[in-house]
Amino acid sequence: MIPGAGGAAWYWHRVVPLLEAASHQAIAVDLPAPDPATGLPEYTEVAVAAAQDRDDVVLVAGSLGGFTAPLAASRLPLRALVLVNAMIPVPGETPGQWGDAVGSSQARLEAAEEGGYGTDFDLDVYFLHDVPAEVVKSGPGQRDEAGAIWDSRCDFPAWPDVPIHVVTGRDDRLFPAQFQRRVARDRLGIEADLLPGGHLIALAEPGPLAAYLLTV
Repeated sequence: MIPGAGGAAWYWHRVVPLLEAASHQAIAVDLPAPDPATGLPEYTEVAVAAAQDRDDVVLVAGSLGGFTAPLAASRLPLRALVLVNAMIPVPGETPGQWGDAVGSSQARLEAAEEGGYGTDFDLDVYFLHDVPAEVVKSGPGQRDEAGAIWDSRCDFPAWPDVPIHVVTGRDDRLFPAQFQRRVARDRLGIEADLLPGGHLIALAEPGPLAAYLLTV
């Protein structure tokens, strides 16, 4: 399970026990995101190492983790790949190029104006608006993502030939649901599945997300 920006394995801490209670092994990876000397190759090594000597792997990636996903997928014995509110790259793209290529900022602003919440990029408005306060307080806080990752190229030939599922948070304000569904159709040719929760869906709505993952 690959986290998004900041790279903290803690992001998945409410989902992991639900999967383990259903007799699955759930491994959340901690990425070296604050290290300015690391990029997608280093993130990929961490993800691949976490699944070493295992087969029948379901790879789950959230947000920025969508850029690590195809690189790790090419080296793992996957049963399925699940992208959760994830950035979906094309071969050769960098995370820094992605936003302009898919129009994410415009989609975010349009959704904010329609939804009646602020357009200024604010952590509480766009990430924590539906995460329980006690969960936020229990966490390690926001961890910085070093700038190098945004210029790190996602060099992969093609998405893996395994079932790919895209999960879209119904209340995601960073990547609005309608936007995510369009990107999934355009880039993967598949329809995204809508679940309750905002961008940090694993913290806000772990139950429905875990239940979904157990069906994959």
